[in-house]
This record gives sequence, C-alpha cells and structure tokens, in this order.
Amino acid sequence: MPRTIFIDANPDMLRLWQRIVRDTDPAIAINMTPVDPETLPAVIADYDTCINDATYLPREQLQRCPNLRHIVFLGSGAASYIDLAAARELGIKVSTISGYGDTTVAEHALGLIFAAARQVSTMDRAVRAGTWKPLQGMQLFDKTLGVVGLGGIGREMVRLARGIGMQVLAWNRSPVADPGVPVVALEALLAQSDIVSLHLALNDATRHFMSRERLGQMKPGAILINTARGAIVDTAALVDCLRSGHIRHAGLDVFAPEPPAADDPLLALDNVTLTAHAGFFTPEATMVMLRRSIDLAASGF
Repeated sequence: MPRTIFIDANPDMLRLWQRIVRDTDPAIAINMTPVDPETLPAVIADYDTCINDATYLPREQLQRCPNLRHIVFLGSGAASYIDLAAARELGIKVSTISGYGDTTVAEHALGLIFAAARQVSTMDRAVRAGTWKPLQGMQLFDKTLGVVGLGGIGREMVRLARGIGMQVLAWNRSPVADPGVPVVALEALLAQSDIVSLHLALNDATRHFMSRERLGQMKPGAILINTARGAIVDTAALVDCLRSGHIRHAGLDVFAPEPPAADDPLLALDNVTLTAHAGFFTPEATMVMLRRSIDLAASGF
C-alpha cells in the first residue's frame, strides 16, 4: 500500500477533504506547515507518494527525495510546478487530474470577460480612491469570442458565451470530432475576435504560444483572457500591447511565475484585471479534484 502525504494542505482544503474522505480510504498524512526547498525533503522522507497542490518541485528538489515514486498533482498543469523531465529520469510517476472544474473555470473566464469589457476593476479602484468617473464599456451581445483550445473548459466557454448572445469561433491544435462551433485557422480567429480566451495545456509546444507575433495578429482593441497557464503568453509582449492599446484589456488568472513578483509590470497597468489562479476554486470542483487525488494515490505507481 502506498505511503502517502498531502504536502501542502490549507484550512479551506482540509474542510473539503474531510467531506469527501471515506473510512475505507488508505491513511494519508496531512501536512499543514508551509514547505520550502530546504524543508521539503524532510517532509516527504517517509513517504513514496505525495499529493501536491502548488509546491514547486524542480530537479534539485526531486533529487533530494530518493523515496518518492509518485506525485499526484491537484490539477492538469503539472508542468508549471514540477520538472516533468526530471521526474521521468528519476522514475517518479506524475498523475494529473483533468475535467474536475470545466464549468467552474469557464465561469471564471466569463467573469473576467465581463470585468474586462466593462472596466469593472478600473472603476472599482477609482471609486475607492474618491474618483467618480464612469468609463465606457463594451457590450458583449453579438461580439465575437475566439476560444483557443476545445477541451472540456473550452467547450464550456462556447456554451456560456452563446448563452449571452455572443458569436463564437474556435481553434484547436488537433482535429475535433463534432466541435459544435465554427473551427477556423488561428490567424483568422485572432483577426476576427473581439475577445480571445485561452484554454490550452502548458507544454513545450504551447510555451509562449501567444507570442509577440500572435498578439500582434489580434484585432486592434480586442480583449485577452487567460485562465490556462501564465507561460502560454509572452508577458513582455503582452505588456507592450496593453501599453500601446493594441490590446484593450487583459483578464488574467494565471502568471509565470506565481505569485507574480512585486515589480511585475502587469501590476502597474490599469487595463488589466487580475485574479489569484482561482478559476478552479469552488467547493464543487475542489471536492471532485480531492476525491480523484485519493483514488489516484491509492492506485499505486
């Protein structure tokens, strides 16, 4: 039976964990103490399996955990936190969890679309500072949304956007059976969309997928939404596009790295709405994710 520890639980997750754990589940240790690169090997030392929410596991840390054989990552974007190549070389299996929050993440992306289109965060900051200045917004009805990536979240975005009367185009890296939406070339999607929403997994092929060139291909004055992974976008190029007004507004739930540095230029821009990688974070989605993590940990390596 695997010896398992949840290495970075927090009080909110623990409350949900207690609702989904079963008497028949194998014992899993819960660590509530913050871990850092120096303490992590000692925390994991007695275990061959760990459940990881958002702890960075680069090569140098994995090499210091000789007993570790299985990492269950709470989410689908393990590459953002784990050196996958090093894990393979060291014989460490990495399991991910997908599909648990398709609706939740799509709803968050739609919330960022509304906030960006109506300059909600900009006006909120101004009103709190004592400035009363209504800002003109963008009506979403009949505008074109470009969905980049037609996985589970992307398909939910299509459903939600159509529900508020938007026109929807999509692009996917591979052919999709019965997409239910017009699938066009990426260049056409970027040129025609009033809003572009990113729903791609992060890997070597998608790192900086939204390059300076592709950001430049977006329709002038369009909105960019990213609830996928921060490294999918060339941040320096995005900052330039926001400063110039080529991109009207960005709604970002993800960064590279996370959290962003205090001097990250995105933090100083008014035409950016930022959230703390919380798109997946509802009780409904989290309980599904945690339940699957227990089952994956118990499945062995």
